[in-house]
Amino acid sequence: MNTDPYHVPAAESFQRATRVRHEVLGLLTLAAAIAYLTRNAVGVAESTIREDLGLTIRQSGWFMAAFFWSYAALQVPCGALAHRRGTRFAMVLFACGWSVAAVCIGVAPELWLLVAAQLLMGAAQAGIFPASCDSISHWTPLPRRTLACGSLAMGMQVGAIAASVTTGVLMDVIHWRWVFVLFSVPGFLWALRFFTRFRDDPADDSKVNAAELAIIRYGRLPVDTSSITSNPTPWGLILRNSALWFLCGQQICRAAGYMFFASWFPTFLQKTRGVSVKDSGYLQALVFAGTLAGSLFGGLLTDWIWQRTGNLRLSRSGVGATFLFGCAVLILSAWFVESTVLAVALLSVGSLLAAMAGPCASAATIDIGGDHVPQVYGIMNMTGNFAAAACPILIAELFAWTSDWTIVLLLFAATYLIGAICWAMVDCRRRISE
Repeated sequence: MNTDPYHVPAAESFQRATRVRHEVLGLLTLAAAIAYLTRNAVGVAESTIREDLGLTIRQSGWFMAAFFWSYAALQVPCGALAHRRGTRFAMVLFACGWSVAAVCIGVAPELWLLVAAQLLMGAAQAGIFPASCDSISHWTPLPRRTLACGSLAMGMQVGAIAASVTTGVLMDVIHWRWVFVLFSVPGFLWALRFFTRFRDDPADDSKVNAAELAIIRYGRLPVDTSSITSNPTPWGLILRNSALWFLCGQQICRAAGYMFFASWFPTFLQKTRGVSVKDSGYLQALVFAGTLAGSLFGGLLTDWIWQRTGNLRLSRSGVGATFLFGCAVLILSAWFVESTVLAVALLSVGSLLAAMAGPCASAATIDIGGDHVPQVYGIMNMTGNFAAAACPILIAELFAWTSDWTIVLLLFAATYLIGAICWAMVDCRRRISE
């Protein structure tokens, strides 16, 4: 099999391929970055918001977790909406929704309105990645899909790092409420650009020439898109697929681990290492930098292994299991370290390894999902984000019970180890087909 993604059949070889597919991936990656900017700002600002509004630590845990309850519950419905109405319609709706939610956080005077704003943001962001992953299946050739998924994950971490670095700095200059209002602006601007530029089907984009269309369709089976949108989803076939359940298992472990870094980690550093709010944001950004690098390298490595071996299981579950196990070892090592710098360095490398297992998970939903990628991705992400929703609450309860923040590292070392075992059981060759 020729795995060169830039191979163009002879009929189109006289043309120089356009590069609209890269612009599309750039827009989807930018959406991920903007979404994570708005959602991750809450973690850095948590202690200030809690003190300003007089919240307890348990109430603050519920506030941070609220996003993930609606985010998890609406993964499948929002993925189905994107599948039925198209990514163009859905993503514009989602971006406007999460931007409104950011404004609501900025103006909320008390706990219940903060929770409502977080629920709205979670609902608005629930369909971003099912819709984006579905678009990648239509716009990206098979040998470059994992790298494209890695680009999405990289965008997430760019947004997370931007939130970690800029939120504390902006709060030194303006009130925290205005920070969230400011963070709402990029989403509105992105929605306008996406609506005017993006098309769901590459064949409908007048700027895509025949040579680029041949590249995009390389390695794909012919699909009748009209029958996909009109026929009912075969939920029985989807839910009986054993590979999907183990894929959900690893997602639960990765999402719970990531959520600790995205929510309580700055407070963890403030309580256990005595660092300031601003410095805790910088150290959180360092961990996210590891996640960013891992997202990119994971995509490159997974595609490289697939191109060299043609083995889906090795390039998906092999990569995922290996790196989640390595992450568990490094987090456990950080528990024994006294130095703040060394501990954060170990956690950063651990987050890099965990992130390297992310792109292959997104690619696996395309491998397994076939014609039902948004639904399969939605199920995987839904289960993971229910775990993420529970994470801030469980950590708050664990601290209230033990008064020991350091035990959290032991908990997440075990979590990543379980995730590695689940990844080893995933067989992406078990494709859902009617």
